[in-house]
Amino acid sequence: MEASRNPSQSWVAWDADRQKIGRSRDSLVERPPMARVLIIDDDQMFGEMLSEMVQTLGQESLCAPTLAEGLRLATAGGFDVVFLDVRMPDGSGLEMLPQVRQTSSAPEVIIITGAGDPDGAELAILNGAWDYIEKPSSIKQMSLPLVRALQYRQEKRLKKPPVALNLEGIVGQSPQMRACYDLVAQAADSDANVLIYGETGTGKELFAQAIHRNSHRSGKGFVVVDCAALPSSLVESALFGHEKGAFTSADRSQVGLIKQADGGTLFLDEVGELPIEIQKAFLRVLQERRFRPVGSRFETESDFRLVAATNRDLDELAAKGLFRRDLLFRLRAITLDLPPLRHRYGDLKDLTLFHTARICEKWGIGPKGFAPEFLEALLAHDWPGNVRELFNTLDRALAESRYEPTLFPKHLTSQIRIKVARAAVAKESSADAAGGNGTGERAAAKTLPRLHDFRQTTIEELENLVERLMILTEAPEIDVADLPEKIQGAVLSHPNGLEEFPAGGADLAAAVAALERRLILRALDRSNWVKSQAARLLHLNRTTLLEKMKKQNIPAADCRAH
Repeated sequence: MEASRNPSQSWVAWDADRQKIGRSRDSLVERPPMARVLIIDDDQMFGEMLSEMVQTLGQESLCAPTLAEGLRLATAGGFDVVFLDVRMPDGSGLEMLPQVRQTSSAPEVIIITGAGDPDGAELAILNGAWDYIEKPSSIKQMSLPLVRALQYRQEKRLKKPPVALNLEGIVGQSPQMRACYDLVAQAADSDANVLIYGETGTGKELFAQAIHRNSHRSGKGFVVVDCAALPSSLVESALFGHEKGAFTSADRSQVGLIKQADGGTLFLDEVGELPIEIQKAFLRVLQERRFRPVGSRFETESDFRLVAATNRDLDELAAKGLFRRDLLFRLRAITLDLPPLRHRYGDLKDLTLFHTARICEKWGIGPKGFAPEFLEALLAHDWPGNVRELFNTLDRALAESRYEPTLFPKHLTSQIRIKVARAAVAKESSADAAGGNGTGERAAAKTLPRLHDFRQTTIEELENLVERLMILTEAPEIDVADLPEKIQGAVLSHPNGLEEFPAGGADLAAAVAALERRLILRALDRSNWVKSQAARLLHLNRTTLLEKMKKQNIPAADCRAH
């Protein structure tokens, strides 16, 4: 629970403001049809005051005292706005924010907190919150974000009817992908620069092509520049072109890629690899749409639309002086974040069917069926290479099965099959141990380590354990219950365990938290405090890492001694 400051004074001020809002609500905004507002807060008095404010504005309100109840209501009902408290009895509102946003009505979420925190505000905005505000002494500060959010949703409903997008090669109907499609439609309807973020294999070029195909420039060229593949000595010539004799090997004039994109779209893939010395020149091109080819006395023009993509954290690069901040500001007029495949498993079956059908037709082989175990094996893999890795895996399975009508796990790589087998054995062992039968207890007694042996476990093995737990839980902290049963029960299983256990007891949760902190710091140190790289080392997304760093009181900036 997060109580607002000076509560006895706040309620008096709230009541006075409520009466003012009641008299002037029609002047705040032209009233749309009654909207539904959900308030998720365990402070009953605060929830009632907020609910009365919502009703005074002519809207319907509903309160939930827990995150679980709030998520149930949000999933079942079509809410327009959700007020979400941060500190709740059953968890953090910031962690549940993405789930609320992904419900069918995709409500705007206003985060409310009794103690504002800059890192919390960053996490909220990154996860799609409408606003992040402290519980105030005045109701006006709560009503304005609500009014603006409702106005925004009303205007969205009144905008021109959506057109069918040409999404050739892009598959998926998960909430994350539908949000990306909305941004593609917005980008295609304008000439604003677009910056696409995404891990390797998420389909950044496909989305860039979709923006081009659905824009008014679709009749002109889509020119790809792979910034990572351009030799540093030839970048300027490749982008701007050159005149004959401009340098030793320039035996003829060449039109640069920027000019080739005139009237169409210029796609800078892996823009984070663009040499710093070229960035300044390219910034002027973005501003003026004019440039001078190498060796030329005259400037030329190019009316292109820019789409850039990267798998690197450009903010981190800018902080290190490796990427121009003014160029970064120019690039990301519209930002599109593509989700990794592990965050949209609901699309995996559709992706599998789509690619299998396409390859079968291309190779001239009959359609394939799938054993249920085959799809289960695909779901058990975390796909670090994303859609590209999935498609390559399916290519191999189809090449191996060739004319066989059904795909089985046998057709997958040994890496995936081993992972599935290990998970199945671990699950069965866990079920046996939980059953409490004689066989299970005897098996557990044989497999559980002696306490003395457990104590001899090396620090490296413990750190590996914490890393695996972080991957499995992806939570801000690791609870004792997350530990393997063999470690939880090691003391009890040992015949002399109670005698050897420290007399004052041992705080296992604190020990695990300390190891987690150490592992995070080691990952940050290895990645030179580039948080996106550290997150990949820990198999986390950047938002989860920031949450863990906040929990562990690890500063956002490099805290190493210089």
